Amino acid sequence: MGGSVKDVKSKAELDNITKSGEAVIIHFWATWCDASKQMDQVFSHLSTDFPKTHFLRVEAEEQPEISEAFSVSSVPYFVFLKDGKTVDTLEGADPSSLANKVAKVAGSANPGEPAAPASLGMAAGPTVLETVKEFTKENGSSQQANQVQPGLSDALKNQLQQLIGSHPVMLFMKGNAEAPKCGFSRKVVDILKGENVKFGTFDILSDIEVREGLKLFSNWPTFPQLYCKGELLGGCDIVIAMHESGELKEVFRDHGIDTIGSNEAKVSGSENGKGGIAQSTGLSMTLTSRLESLVNSSPVMLFMKGKPTEPKCGFSGKVVEILREEKVKFETFDILTDEEVRQGLKVYSNWSSYPQLYIKGELIGGSDIVLEMQKSGELKKVLIEKGIVQKETIEDRIKSLITSSPVILFMKGTPDAPRCGFSSKVVNALKEEGVSFESFDILSDEEVRQGLKVFSNWPTFPQLYYKGELIGGCDIIMELRDNGELKSTLSE
Repeated sequence: MGGSVKDVKSKAELDNITKSGEAVIIHFWATWCDASKQMDQVFSHLSTDFPKTHFLRVEAEEQPEISEAFSVSSVPYFVFLKDGKTVDTLEGADPSSLANKVAKVAGSANPGEPAAPASLGMAAGPTVLETVKEFTKENGSSQQANQVQPGLSDALKNQLQQLIGSHPVMLFMKGNAEAPKCGFSRKVVDILKGENVKFGTFDILSDIEVREGLKLFSNWPTFPQLYCKGELLGGCDIVIAMHESGELKEVFRDHGIDTIGSNEAKVSGSENGKGGIAQSTGLSMTLTSRLESLVNSSPVMLFMKGKPTEPKCGFSGKVVEILREEKVKFETFDILTDEEVRQGLKVYSNWSSYPQLYIKGELIGGSDIVLEMQKSGELKKVLIEKGIVQKETIEDRIKSLITSSPVILFMKGTPDAPRCGFSSKVVNALKEEGVSFESFDILSDEEVRQGLKVFSNWPTFPQLYYKGELIGGCDIIMELRDNGELKSTLSE
């Protein structure tokens, strides 16, 4: 690969470069990812145009310490640093955005000359532009094909259920057991082999319909995905944690999964308390008592690296962000400040990594589990069940919706595809007047549809709101438009 790009082999090497305070741009990539290779061509070209900027390449799966430090969860991924601090990031294969972000961080390629304007689409020369054109041409159709369509057909659901149940232990991965095509898949394969269990695999790179469908079916956005007797165990991080703690062996034993060539007698498992906390841990009574006190010191307790205002790892930062989004009051403990707690809690909770989130003394899990629970709505459900947050009433929800934008239209369908003539008329009127507005498709949510009728005392749709106040339906909007009062009414 051409250009002045340096491959970074350690966190210490990276720290040595970034402490200079100069502009640094890091490309996190993987050998198996075609998009990474394509973007690296653009990256290399840009490096020749900005010789005073450090262009670094990090193989994400081979340098987990660096990847974790920058919260890298997919490739290609770019991090832009200045004065030793992250000032911007870019996820995915977007050559134009990469070039413009490089120009913004690196400044002019030549002293005394301004950086190429963003309107050019690229901040580098003709060679890069040609590379981008080819990249876009080659990848445009595939990007469209990769978009997940809402819902799953019955035929696809049946196919996925059959695949998941085809083996007691089933791994959906990139590549196959003999030739994994990503480091995460390879790690899980090695763990399963180390556990001496028979397992089946499916190469999700061979079938885009299965690949995208399984993300929806399992509500798990990444691969690999490991299933045992039809139940999803999780991805790479969770499998590693379960393996290291011994929990994976227990799961296989409890589900009657036979090991290969093992003549060992089955060991009766020790009972576990709630949240995976072992009753018998081997820890001293003093430390056990202290850990119990810490875990229960707040209804929502997060053991993390750093503090909420200054997380020391991306995974801890993610959980803090999620809890704030859920508007949850929580306390934290910085496990970097106390080695005894840091190591003891791993044994106490039977969970080998951080962060660890507890609700009412019960272990919920780490960042991956908390993220997936938030996406599925399960986290909100648990918080309500535990009395941490109050269940939102339909009135509260509607109040939140009608004030979510200065002008919001509750309609049938969307502005691009109205599902009734009255909604279409109001959309056209707002567009003709140059009014910026948000919309909500009442056909997508029966609770909102019926609740809004009662809340507004207005039985039909569409309904237009301005600053939380009802303006009216189609007839009133048309009258305001015809009188020339629509725009002024929505800008008072």
